[in-house]
Amino acid sequence: MKNSTKLLVITFVFLGFYYLPLELLPFRNPIFEALALAKWYARAHVLLCLVPAFFIAGAISVFVSQAAVIKYFGAKAKKILAYSIASVSGSILAVCSCTVLPLFSGIYKRGAGLGPAIAFLYSGPAINVLAIIFTAKVLGWELGLARAIGAVGFSIIIGFLMHLIFIKEERKRHAEGNFSVPEEEASRPLWKSAMYFASMVGILVFANWTKPGSPDTGIWANIYNLKWIITFFFAIALALILISWFKKDELGKWIKSSWGFALQILPLLLFGVLVAGFLLGRVGHEGVIPSRFVERLVGGNSLFANFFASIFGAFMYFATLTEVPILQGLIGAGMGKGPALALLLAGPALSLPSMLVIRSVIGTKKTIAYIFLVIIMATVSGILFGIVAK
Repeated sequence: MKNSTKLLVITFVFLGFYYLPLELLPFRNPIFEALALAKWYARAHVLLCLVPAFFIAGAISVFVSQAAVIKYFGAKAKKILAYSIASVSGSILAVCSCTVLPLFSGIYKRGAGLGPAIAFLYSGPAINVLAIIFTAKVLGWELGLARAIGAVGFSIIIGFLMHLIFIKEERKRHAEGNFSVPEEEASRPLWKSAMYFASMVGILVFANWTKPGSPDTGIWANIYNLKWIITFFFAIALALILISWFKKDELGKWIKSSWGFALQILPLLLFGVLVAGFLLGRVGHEGVIPSRFVERLVGGNSLFANFFASIFGAFMYFATLTEVPILQGLIGAGMGKGPALALLLAGPALSLPSMLVIRSVIGTKKTIAYIFLVIIMATVSGILFGIVAK
């Protein structure tokens, strides 16, 4: 299939979900929920989240020196530096589990070691400053603090464990992948590249700035009120940068690379969203698995309650900040504090759609190991927190 045909197919499918006339359908069941979640996803995430993320990933692939990626994230990079940078990246990006995927794929294919790349993958959606503050405000400072500490620690520990588990495969990958390249001569000064990436990250962050739960949240509410003005400023800056500093052939390579990430990731994400909606439904609605079962299974602080909360969080799709009102309702229905933290640590970092994409990037075995580590660590953390927070 030609790229132009693929583009038409993806555009047609996206517009179909975007304008899906669900209100005309005479049924309310899991199939409806699957379509409704896909419609919401197309409207809320594709244009504002994924499209900017694809362009950033394409820019990483084309304009970021492979030597630079290997220097800071490669197999021979200083572990303290690599994991430190990867573990705090989410505080800047504030993205969800699906939006971080093109960025993760970009640095991994560029030569990043598995450990730092996984740390980045987890930290992107998990270490979100606004989400942590929102958690503390709505659910209490104990959960907010535990989420912050757990998210940073998880990204480093899980990344390092993945590095140790697959160290032989990673050594073989780097030996056969021609990642040991000499320092490349930069095509433009570092400050120009920094402004280029900063403008794209600015568009991604501020276009998706979420409305605070209450109007008295100070600077967050002020930023939300000005989000489109700030986004427009970054868009104008990006346009001027592209016109002034980039050649036509460079822009062509950038668009081609970004399109490649979209072809790889979008179909898997949309399929995963449909399945997630069919099984679990949207927030406040029912899929195949009734929400009342979830509420009954996560009470107290038992091993099963924490384990179930971790699994439920890992497979459910959470947009940024939506996990907080969901947990507020579950806690009101009897959910324990331990399972609440377990869901907070597993939920934003994973989802069924993201699992499908991660598998396409690093393979089935590594994906299963990553999911297993997230669920087990979230379960253990939930149990410990439930004991301490009694």
